[in-house]
Amino acid sequence: MPWKQPLRWLVAVIFSAALFAVAGTTIPRPLWSAAKADTATGDRYRILVLSNPIHTDIAIAVDAETLARFPFLLESGMPVAHPNARWLVFGWGGRAFYTETPTWADLKPVPLIKGLTLDRSVIHADVAGEIVEPSDRVRSFEIDRDEYQRLLSYIEASFKPENGGIAAIPGTAYGPNDRFFEANGWFSAALGCNTWTAAALREAGLQTGWWNPLPISLSMSLDLYN
Repeated sequence: MPWKQPLRWLVAVIFSAALFAVAGTTIPRPLWSAAKADTATGDRYRILVLSNPIHTDIAIAVDAETLARFPFLLESGMPVAHPNARWLVFGWGGRAFYTETPTWADLKPVPLIKGLTLDRSVIHADVAGEIVEPSDRVRSFEIDRDEYQRLLSYIEASFKPENGGIAAIPGTAYGPNDRFFEANGWFSAALGCNTWTAAALREAGLQTGWWNPLPISLSMSLDLYN
């Protein structure tokens, strides 16, 4: 029958997508974890991976080093020097969807279409107080100083300087504690916010799945290999 051929194609597409998702989660990247020197007496740095059903962020501690590394956060008006500030939270994503959809009630067609196709990217930076642990939405890892420095460098390199500096995008914050900044790279559904998080974690010496487009895929691969 005429309808059978399109149905076969649909089933093939769904099966292929499922196969890629499973392989992306279960095949580690890198394939082998690099041997690490004994760092029991060295500095250790705790980082957090925060997740919700569609997005992941990386949180690093607020301290003198991170404030010096990202001085433009304070310059943008973020309360990073507040005595209750504990974590700097970074996420990468599509410009239209990320900046125009603070809640699902704000969802509009154009940002959604751009989020599913191709869009310019932004970094969302937030400052948080104490983050409740343990939680299904929070994973913590300890890394050494070299790994921590590589992570900071990766995050820093994701910001896109303009006119010799880094400034927040006017009128895009969700509230008083956060800001959006122009970012390097293009966003797509296949290479989106969660693949950025995964790449950052690999810089920090962790293993992820080979392709982690969804938070559940990244979380499962982090639990498998770290």
